[in-house]
Amino acid sequence: MIVVTAPTGQIGRQLIDLLLSAGEPVRVIARDPSRLSPQVRARVEVVAGSHGDRDVVDRAFTGADAVFWLVPPDYRTESLAAAYLDFTRPACEAIVARGVRRVVGVSALGRGVTGKAGLVSASLAMDDLIASTGVAYRALAMPSFMDNLLRDAESIAGRGVFSGMALGDRKVPACATRDIAAVAAGLLRDTTWTGNEDVPVLGPEDLTMHEMARIMSEVLGRPVRYEEVPAETFRAGLLAHGMSAAMAEGMVEMMAAKNAGLDNAAPRTPGSSTPTTFRQWCEEVLKPAVEGVGARP
Repeated sequence: MIVVTAPTGQIGRQLIDLLLSAGEPVRVIARDPSRLSPQVRARVEVVAGSHGDRDVVDRAFTGADAVFWLVPPDYRTESLAAAYLDFTRPACEAIVARGVRRVVGVSALGRGVTGKAGLVSASLAMDDLIASTGVAYRALAMPSFMDNLLRDAESIAGRGVFSGMALGDRKVPACATRDIAAVAAGLLRDTTWTGNEDVPVLGPEDLTMHEMARIMSEVLGRPVRYEEVPAETFRAGLLAHGMSAAMAEGMVEMMAAKNAGLDNAAPRTPGSSTPTTFRQWCEEVLKPAVEGVGARP
C-alpha cells in the first residue's frame, strides 16, 4: 500500500495516475475528497482530512508500506517552523507507530551549501525530522518548478511579462512537475532501497530567466520579457496578496539564497537530469494556459 499526501496538487495528481497505471494499491489523504476526479475516487482508498492531523495520519499509515510526503504551502502561517516541522511531527509519530518502511518527500536543493534560506532551510529541517524516525527516506531535492510560472499566465497573456526576484542573467536548473511525479513513482514502487539520501531532480538544462522569456516568445508567437524586481518590491507584493510576514520573509530569504547560487550547487549528472525541456513544457502546458486566459470573456 502506497499513501499519497496532497493528491490534488500539481505533483500528487500526476503521481496517482502513474501509480494506478502501474497497478499499485493507493490510499490518499485528502482535505477535500470532492476535488478528486471520479475516476480516481473509484480506484483509491480515501482518508478524509489534513495530513497534519495526528488521527488522520495514524489511520492512513496503518498497513502502509510507503508514503509520498508533501507539506502544502501555508501562506498564513505565523512561522516556518509551524508550517513545516509542527505540521510533520504527527506523521513522524505515525511512521514509527505503524511501521512505515519508506518515505519519499518533496524538498529542496541546498543541503550543506546554505545557512539562512527561508523555505529551503525549513524543508531541510523537515527532512532531518523525518529521517530521525529511522525510516528509509528519499528527499527529492528540487530547484524551482517550471509549473510555478503558471501563476504568471494572466500577466503573460495580457502584458507579455513574467516577473520575480530571481536574477535575470543567472543560469539555473528548473524541473517540470511531471518529472518529479515520475521520479517519485519509481522510488515508491521500488522496495529495495534503504537509508537516507537526497535525490536531485534538475530538469535537462540550465537557463536564465531571459532565455526562458525568449523560448516563451517563440512558443507563444508573441513578445515575452522577464522583469526582475528587488527584494523590497517582491516582499511587498507577497504581503499585498495576503501572505503572512513569516512566509513572505521566508520566500525572500529563499530567493536571495538561490540568487547566491543555492540551486547551482548540486552537480548535474545523468541520474539527476530529467527529460522535460522548458520548450516542451511551454508547448504542452504554458501555451494552453495562456491561450485559455486570452479566451476568457
